[in-house]
Amino acid sequence: MTKMNAIGFTQHLPITDPNSFQLFKIEKPIPTGRDLLVKIIATSVNPVDVKVRGNGHGEQTTPKIIGWDAYGEVTAVGEAVTLFKPGEKVFYAGSFIRSGTDSQFQLVDERLVGHAPKKLTASQIGGMPLTSLTAWEALFERLQINPDQPKKNAGQTILIINGSGGVGSIATQLAHMAGLTVIASASRTETIAWVRKNGADKVVNHHHNLVTEVRKLGFRYVDDILNLNDLDGHWDEIAELIKPAGKVGAITENERGVNLQKLTKKCASFHWEWMYSKSYYHTADMITQHNILERVAQLLDQGVIHSTVTQTLKPINVKNLKQAHQAVETNHMIGKIAISNQ
Repeated sequence: MTKMNAIGFTQHLPITDPNSFQLFKIEKPIPTGRDLLVKIIATSVNPVDVKVRGNGHGEQTTPKIIGWDAYGEVTAVGEAVTLFKPGEKVFYAGSFIRSGTDSQFQLVDERLVGHAPKKLTASQIGGMPLTSLTAWEALFERLQINPDQPKKNAGQTILIINGSGGVGSIATQLAHMAGLTVIASASRTETIAWVRKNGADKVVNHHHNLVTEVRKLGFRYVDDILNLNDLDGHWDEIAELIKPAGKVGAITENERGVNLQKLTKKCASFHWEWMYSKSYYHTADMITQHNILERVAQLLDQGVIHSTVTQTLKPINVKNLKQAHQAVETNHMIGKIAISNQ
């Protein structure tokens, strides 16, 4: 078989360690079934990359290749593929349990893939799939907000905690598009400006008491809350601020138990969002991720929403991948960081 380059690791090491990422020669895969073989043009680094690379013990006998954002070109397809053909440009976030995007080529199920936007740069596209899917599913599937009824949604309020991060940056845009009054949290001058650019109507500081912050704005309760950081630290505030029969969504795992009893008297509901769930369990509705990305590409090309990539490194190599991981590890990223060969 033909060999290809891939960047990975065999030990879970600090990013400053020379062996935290290494270049490997591995076999280039062959697509079967509904798989596409995609030549990677651009990718990005998300908090999940940092977590998977940094957490774990022992040494692996085969390299672990991670990465869950891709913009690339279809070079070959499996015999059951119906949605794509070789030569088409695509973008996707893929599966948590398959080899990742930090490689020259990657296999991905076509049901997780969308046709790429046509009016954006490679890096602008490469940083969008994972956060767009997460935000879309959280808002429109978990919290059951209808994205196509802005007039009906007018007056409905949502609090997005950590509005300037990767998911927050696109969730704010999508919630604004859907007609909601968006209250986003940000704490620095530059992040406040960023969330406002993304459509936030009001801004609160998550380093202060959010109950006090939101009520100073004139809102006793909010209809929906999307928590994107430190669920443990914000849980009591969330329970106080959510309106009766409101919905709470979260993407960050808690370290302590979440006391759902705090929502009892309000009949409020709590929803986890994990973008990989559909591909992890191979659910019957897996193709919805294809549909979401097709819609996101259209919205990006129309200018309804914009790319949240704020930094680009070129090309895709060990040095730049390490630099991107270091940037994400600071927890001070605004938007996304992409790595591109174009």
